[in-house]
Amino acid sequence: MESYSVLNSLLRTEKGVLQAKDNKYFFSVRKEANKIQIKKAVEDIYKVKVLDVNTGVMPGKLKKVRAQQGKTSEWKKAVVTLKDGQKIDLA
Repeated sequence: MESYSVLNSLLRTEKGVLQAKDNKYFFSVRKEANKIQIKKAVEDIYKVKVLDVNTGVMPGKLKKVRAQQGKTSEWKKAVVTLKDGQKIDLA
């Protein structure tokens, strides 16, 4: 898989901003991607050294629109820990 096709987006949530102080960044990634591919993609795109990658599949939520009930799709989240002194520039 190509590096740009592995990562969907960098998640900028309240929890993610607080974890950035500890060199942890949250990404939305493809469900088929494994930890090795995610590590390589982050290192290639952002030119940083990755220490650890943790992943989890986030379950879809039930939604109701008028009389119909549906479900949002599942997605995969990756928490990437960078080595000390490394930082992803978000500006």
